[in-house]
Amino acid sequence: MQPTISVVTLVTDNLERAVRFYRDGLGLPTKGIVGNPEDDTQVAFFNLNQGFKLALWPRSSLARQLGTTVQGSGHMLSHNVTTQAAVDELVLAVENAGGNVLKRPHRQPWGCYGAYFSDPDGHCWELTYNPKYAG
Repeated sequence: MQPTISVVTLVTDNLERAVRFYRDGLGLPTKGIVGNPEDDTQVAFFNLNQGFKLALWPRSSLARQLGTTVQGSGHMLSHNVTTQAAVDELVLAVENAGGNVLKRPHRQPWGCYGAYFSDPDGHCWELTYNPKYAG
């Protein structure tokens, strides 16, 4: 399987402020904030290069998805895969390699299928299968 990192997600305590900084301060292109804060789908995406995106996501939404608090600088790498089965396979590989599964594969509120894990040093990752963008 070819690894594909397509999104770097920064968690923020103030989504509106963060969007203003990246959009107005750094000039990054965005459609602005989309989604609904009530179901943790509120996010802002910034198109960078060759399909690579920066995402800003509220810390409170990530914490609810993981069922725990999220402290520190707050970042997450996203590995998009081409099938739901690939998410399941990679979660097993993560466990066998010493990673910590933070949330097992599940349907996400935004229509994807994914899981969360941290590597042995505590870096947070999301595995995602998005049927809208599948192979």
